[in-house]
Amino acid sequence: MCCGAGMEKRMMQPSVSHDRAEETPEAKARWFQSLSYTERLDMLCFFTDLILSQHPDMADRKDATPIPGRVQVLKRP
Repeated sequence: MCCGAGMEKRMMQPSVSHDRAEETPEAKARWFQSLSYTERLDMLCFFTDLILSQHPDMADRKDATPIPGRVQVLKRP
């Protein structure tokens, strides 16, 4: 696993909120932007480890295909 041992202590402060405003994409983006570069990389590692723990073969999959109209990939001319 690539996550640092103390990540949960720094970033996952236990709290309870019932405010839907904290669940908007904008609120989540503000929270993510408030993290340092190192904390952002720790989150990437955390989510990668989480995905791989549930789907260990995910890294070996080569059958991913784009969904037309969902994601536009831009290339330089």
